[in-house]
Amino acid sequence: MQRKNFTEVTEFIFLGFSSFGHHQMTLFAVFLTIYILTLAGNITIVTIACMDHHLHTPMYFFLSMLASSETVYTLVIVPRMLSSLIFHNLAISLAGCATQMFFFVTLATNNCFLLTAMGYDRYVAICDPLRYMVIMSKGMCAWLVCGSLGTGLVMAVLHVPAMFNLPFCGTVVEHFFCDIYPVMKLSCVDTTLNEIINYGVSSFVILVPIGLIFISYVLIISSILKIASTEGRKKAFATCASHLTVVIVHYGCASIAYLKPKSESSVEKDLLLSVTYTIITPLLNPVVYSLRNKEVKDALCRAVGRNTS
Repeated sequence: MQRKNFTEVTEFIFLGFSSFGHHQMTLFAVFLTIYILTLAGNITIVTIACMDHHLHTPMYFFLSMLASSETVYTLVIVPRMLSSLIFHNLAISLAGCATQMFFFVTLATNNCFLLTAMGYDRYVAICDPLRYMVIMSKGMCAWLVCGSLGTGLVMAVLHVPAMFNLPFCGTVVEHFFCDIYPVMKLSCVDTTLNEIINYGVSSFVILVPIGLIFISYVLIISSILKIASTEGRKKAFATCASHLTVVIVHYGCASIAYLKPKSESSVEKDLLLSVTYTIITPLLNPVVYSLRNKEVKDALCRAVGRNTS
């Protein structure tokens, strides 16, 4: 019977950025601008990759999948966050919170493994260029994308039911979305098992891709250093620069957020980190790949040229 008393909580309220007081409208304007740019950039990448036959290659297939995933990822989190900056003390039902967390875990994991697939693609392109189109066939690309999404679904199935089987006493989430630790803190009972599950899932999702990408780049750098011409080495490094930039920022933020000791957590730091990986990082993908990548810029020019002619 005691359990029934615990489960009377039917909704949560996000604390969000309430501590920022009258600066919340400024944050709203900044975050809304970034969100619009993120949506526009990612949708543009997906559209260009589909329309321009020059970009019908494995690399841009993975890029368009990452852009699609990032678009849905931000849709799951950012609109409600923007609403909470205007309408304070917004509530979310337990079912709504569980749904948001499920999509968050699925898509965050999917993004991590898509970046790993992109690292493998660069490895094959540089280390085994003659067999590139044979190895990176349509079937292999589809398998890697489905494997990334499937891994995300498995992680979410492991995580979310275990979380929402807990009895909750608190109702105020010290965050702007249903992230794992802020929701776990509201439980009435010992959450050691859930913390172990969370740390295990986080370690797998972050460290396994990092390890695979690291091995890929060790082999890539080894192959590049064997190229005789300076121009050839520069060109080979240039093809990896955009991916490496996104990887460093993405995994850097994720590692700090989910692998740091619990004792080092604070609401302010966690909010800042969350803003980085939910708003800034998704914008980084289209910005880096459009500004640093000649093929994407050329494809944009061709698209603009067709529309104006």
